[in-house]
Amino acid sequence: MEKADFEEVLPKLVNIALFQGFDPSKENDRRILKIVYDNVSIKYYKAGEVIINEGDFGDEFYILSSGRVHISKSTLSGDALALADLDDSMNIFFGETALISNDQRTATVAALSDCRVLVLTRESFDTICENEPVFGYKVLKVLAGRMSNTIRSVNKDKAVLYEALFNEISLSS
Repeated sequence: MEKADFEEVLPKLVNIALFQGFDPSKENDRRILKIVYDNVSIKYYKAGEVIINEGDFGDEFYILSSGRVHISKSTLSGDALALADLDDSMNIFFGETALISNDQRTATVAALSDCRVLVLTRESFDTICENEPVFGYKVLKVLAGRMSNTIRSVNKDKAVLYEALFNEISLSS
């Protein structure tokens, strides 16, 4: 598993939403991004391989460096529900909640093509945050915003479903 050059990885780091608060033209931000780079590893997955399996526990955060992935979630009856097909041009990442909690994975991510991912472990993330509080603040602020948006969206979806169910029951009465 070779390590990509910092200059090759830097554009991918600064283009993902999680690191949006860092400007590589600023010396301190570039220094912090270099520390992140020093702590990521590269993993390769062949088309069809599972990167994250829903229900498993994990402590790794992934940035899709190259390739395409399929994200799915199991329904209550056990069927796979396709959520999205994404590629590296979209500057995507997944597994970010593993950086801050030890919860089960909420979806399955499988490689649609051969993929290269940058991986940051929770342990490395914690160490960087302890040594670089600005990094921790900026990243956790983005994570909190994403989680807040997810909660808001889920609550809206629940309200729509509740209203539809209520209307269905009212109509059949």
